[in-house]
Amino acid sequence: MKYLILFTLLLFGATAITAQEYYFPDKNLAWEQKDPKAFKVDGSKLNEAVSFAESNEYSGSRDLRIAILKGFEREPYHKILGPTKKRGGPAGMILKNGYVIAQWGDTKRVDMTFSVTKSFLSTMAGLAVDKGIISNTNDKVGGYIWDGTFDGAHNSKITWEHLLQQNSAWWGALWGAKDWADRPPKEGNVDDWKFALPKEPGTVMEYNDVRVNVLAYALTHVWRKPMPQVLKENIMDHIGASSTWRWYGYDHAWTEIDGINMKSVTGGGHSGAGLFINTEDMARFGLLFLNNGKWKNQSIISNEWIEQAITPPPQTPIMAICGGLIKKGIGTGKVFRKTSITLQDLAGILSS
Repeated sequence: MKYLILFTLLLFGATAITAQEYYFPDKNLAWEQKDPKAFKVDGSKLNEAVSFAESNEYSGSRDLRIAILKGFEREPYHKILGPTKKRGGPAGMILKNGYVIAQWGDTKRVDMTFSVTKSFLSTMAGLAVDKGIISNTNDKVGGYIWDGTFDGAHNSKITWEHLLQQNSAWWGALWGAKDWADRPPKEGNVDDWKFALPKEPGTVMEYNDVRVNVLAYALTHVWRKPMPQVLKENIMDHIGASSTWRWYGYDHAWTEIDGINMKSVTGGGHSGAGLFINTEDMARFGLLFLNNGKWKNQSIISNEWIEQAITPPPQTPIMAICGGLIKKGIGTGKVFRKTSITLQDLAGILSS
């Protein structure tokens, strides 16, 4: 099975090493640093990569409310529905075998993130599979959620795998946002988009936040807990994350479960909300995956899920490149799109 996961804005370097050689930072203590030379890393090329990251920050407004509205202005009815936060300057860490070999900016500053939130959402599904809350990702979601979200001839075909791969073609509206109005085609107009027939589930990958948020909603109902609570109890507390991260939903995205109102989170910041987190907590999450789901000697999430999560679906061959780099310990991000330092170069820098 093949899943959506892991576009990170951090850069990680790791090789196949024994657990005894791996360093895991303790909670609330300074992250141990080592000279790149200790790992035979080319310091000059490493500095070049850091300099590029520092001098090529996102060109949009640091007021992300403004940047979001500008970035999605062609979408009909688009508006801010959840919290936003003004961003800081560039910040990042490069790790080798768990040690910091380079860092820049304020790595403790909490900033709003966007699609990296989907990596965390996918992990919530993985935990549900590990714990038997979801028996099989090929199961129809309608067998778990009976409130009408997955009713009808079309939506009833959708499986958990479809939602995770972003090829569900779920049809409808959630929290007032309509699936067809999210990133509509460049061709046509509102009537064309509104009345277009949905694709068959599993046939076409479409980047669509409404459908990702449907996954978050469905996971909230099967866990019977808010996703931030699930993330904290099952991941973040175990890896020593700080108390500063937050995972938001839209202001009005409340659902009642067992008589308790719970906020359903988003899988990104497309209309506000999503994961707000600092660089160091993000790096801890990355280390967990690099160590095949274990933190020190404790298994947090199964390696089986991680292998599935980094395997690209057939509709998105570019993910094969990203998945392979992630498995080698190299996170991918937009920083490489306009630089002479390629992903292959960085892989060479961090190899030993």
